[in-house]
Amino acid sequence: MSTRELIVLGTAGAVPTRRRNHNGYLLRWGGQGILFDPGEGTQRQMAHAGASATELHWVCVTHFHGDHALGVPGIVQRLGRDGVPHDVHAVFPAEGAEYWERLKFATSYYGSPTLVEHPVSGPGETLQGDGFTLTALPLDHSIPTYGYRIAEPDGRTFLPERLRAHGISGAAVRELSGALLEECTVPRPGQKVAFVMDTRLCDNVFALAEGVDMLIIESTFLDSETDQAAERGHLTARQAGEVARACGVRTLVLTHFSERYAEADDPLFLEQADFPGAVLAHDLDRVPLPPRRVAR
Repeated sequence: MSTRELIVLGTAGAVPTRRRNHNGYLLRWGGQGILFDPGEGTQRQMAHAGASATELHWVCVTHFHGDHALGVPGIVQRLGRDGVPHDVHAVFPAEGAEYWERLKFATSYYGSPTLVEHPVSGPGETLQGDGFTLTALPLDHSIPTYGYRIAEPDGRTFLPERLRAHGISGAAVRELSGALLEECTVPRPGQKVAFVMDTRLCDNVFALAEGVDMLIIESTFLDSETDQAAERGHLTARQAGEVARACGVRTLVLTHFSERYAEADDPLFLEQADFPGAVLAHDLDRVPLPPRRVAR
């Protein structure tokens, strides 16, 4: 199976720091590249990570605050300069379409990338990708904001020992159907990833995160700033952990940290999230999706 991993391009909140670039998250999903929230400096971070514009097929913006969208002009221009031959789907809140247009044409540039735009609004929608669906659901922030969920369809995994017991091999495997197919296979849940940024706790945070293999979620503040988090429309590390536990998440990735916190504070985010195996994201980290779940 082709690589499925998260490349973390930036982990800062509103203000970048010496050790944290503005947001940027590249999900490599087999042969598809899905870029979430390209903040300022995303092009350069992609170069550091060994990623290229030609691997991008989707660009998803949660909302139009600068730390989540100021990298859009550079990405769009790079798509044109590098002559990316395929369509690139762009998903963003419809209420921010004027900002999208400004960012897309921020300066003159070479080339004409083919952008297929999907402004989402109201209760959100589900879009069809190549072998997966992308669902956008509204969140609770200070401006219109959407979270995203990538999900591939469920399938079935062949059991070699049962195939051998029935003398089935080669091309005959593909012809299996009915009761014999059921006997020689087990269900294989499709892999799922959720991306949740800049929101208070709300029902859609849990809907996006339910049963995912990986949850990439903001944890802007620690407990000492819980009231400020609610006031500004953000989550704490503890709330991110609560979501992960309630939703049966397999891998929790904490990110989007306020600039007020120093490196010495990093362990507190993991301690307050209280989730086994949680990942405290740093710029240029690579986080693999966990192995597929197979029912036995």
